[in-house]
Amino acid sequence: MEVLCYDPYENPLALEMDAQYCSLDEIYAKADVISLHCPMSEENHHLLNEKSFSKMKDGVMIINTSRGELLDSVAAIEALKEGKIGALGLDVYDNEKDLFFQDKSNDVIVDDVFRRLSACHNVLFTGHQAFLTNEALHNIASVTLNNIEAFFTNKTSGNELIN
Repeated sequence: MEVLCYDPYENPLALEMDAQYCSLDEIYAKADVISLHCPMSEENHHLLNEKSFSKMKDGVMIINTSRGELLDSVAAIEALKEGKIGALGLDVYDNEKDLFFQDKSNDVIVDDVFRRLSACHNVLFTGHQAFLTNEALHNIASVTLNNIEAFFTNKTSGNELIN
């Protein structure tokens, strides 16, 4: 298995794990599975969109557990209909605040894009379940406490975002 990755800030650890850094266009052209693992920024809003979908292999599997705004959901619907996307796994959604984290079992979902995606047999929504494990919650609490301690002692936490 070949692991391709893109990041404007290369991590030597990825290379130690035999991952190969390349351009986004190369990932789009070669990857059978594309999984997003990045924070949201102005630069990557709708990183996956009509233009990027057109560069991907037919039947690509896309997984987004990062931020909903990284994926243009309307363009994803078209890519699903055309067979460009073969499977779509979404733990996040760009309009999720009105859908996740509350019981909607007795409500009519008015978000037409979400409804269209939900109707596809090859789309799976997990509604932020990726973070809801004992390990993830422990890590969130631990990192938060370390960040607070680093802030008040004028130290770096090791996970700062630098522009």
